[in-house]
Amino acid sequence: MNARAADVNGITPFQQMFSSCSGAIITSLFVTPLDVVKIRLQAQKSPFSKGKCFVYCNGLMDHICVCENGNAKAWYKAPGRFTGTLDAFFSIVRREGIKSLWSGLPPTLVMAVPATVIYFTCYDQLCALLRTRMDRHRELAPLLAGATARVGSTTVISPLELIRTKMQSQKLSYRELRVCVNTAVQSEGWLSLWRGWGPTLLRDVPFSAMYWYNYEQGKHWLCQHYQTTEPTFTITFLSGAVSGSIAAVATLPFDVVKTRRQIELGELQALNVSTQASFSTLNVMRRIVAEHGPSGLFTGFLPRLMKVAPACAIMISSYEFMKAFFRKYNQDRAWPTVRSSTEP
Repeated sequence: MNARAADVNGITPFQQMFSSCSGAIITSLFVTPLDVVKIRLQAQKSPFSKGKCFVYCNGLMDHICVCENGNAKAWYKAPGRFTGTLDAFFSIVRREGIKSLWSGLPPTLVMAVPATVIYFTCYDQLCALLRTRMDRHRELAPLLAGATARVGSTTVISPLELIRTKMQSQKLSYRELRVCVNTAVQSEGWLSLWRGWGPTLLRDVPFSAMYWYNYEQGKHWLCQHYQTTEPTFTITFLSGAVSGSIAAVATLPFDVVKTRRQIELGELQALNVSTQASFSTLNVMRRIVAEHGPSGLFTGFLPRLMKVAPACAIMISSYEFMKAFFRKYNQDRAWPTVRSSTEP
């Protein structure tokens, strides 16, 4: 076993990766049905036309989906008249089967799961390292580690998400996709592959910094309150939900801007129109304020809270549960070795 990893966390980096992977899959299975129902209700109110984009969230990442022309079999175009969220939920299960609640999920997991694994594993490793180096300011380690880990995972995944959207919107083969990417790089430079990276960081880095800081503080306080040295599932679940809610509310304006920007870029790509127009965060923010007033930057407050709080709670509690399992497993394996070495 890696001695450094065992000394710091009690588990190996591979076990951390497995724990975050398990947590990511569990989170997506719980949260995706909520978003599928929301999208079906949106499609009923305002049918999606060719090239129209919508945001699909699996609880781990937001993905831009482009509507296909003439594809009446697309899951978001399935017929049905719903009177509300609960009616939509039960009607979809009754008419289309329970699997329909996870429509569109598998393709999004190809990027969402690796991104989550990178993010959580980097956070744990960085946080453990910073705590040993920061001494008197070690309580700030989660804040710095969370922000840094988010920058890393976003930088790795951003080009892949842009390519996925382009591939879906323009129905490109892998060969055509390569030509398309090469053309974009030649005309706009390599940085064009990271279009949208800045606005994503403006939302996700502050979110991650606040989330991890509040989570670790909340977990520590609850452990003291209930006089336990190891956080229980309930403690991690509550800490994750509360810290996720605080971070979601604080970063809501950046979420509104990022979502609007993603949709506009996706629709331009679907129409094969140049995306060199100005989509800076400041310009998008100005347009939103001009159209809807300052309150437009806080649109979707309740839906975002209802989505983020359970997703954060499920992800972190599942992750911590799996880490605790591996920690105990490692301790049980090490105990016979320690005992035999101390025997005369």
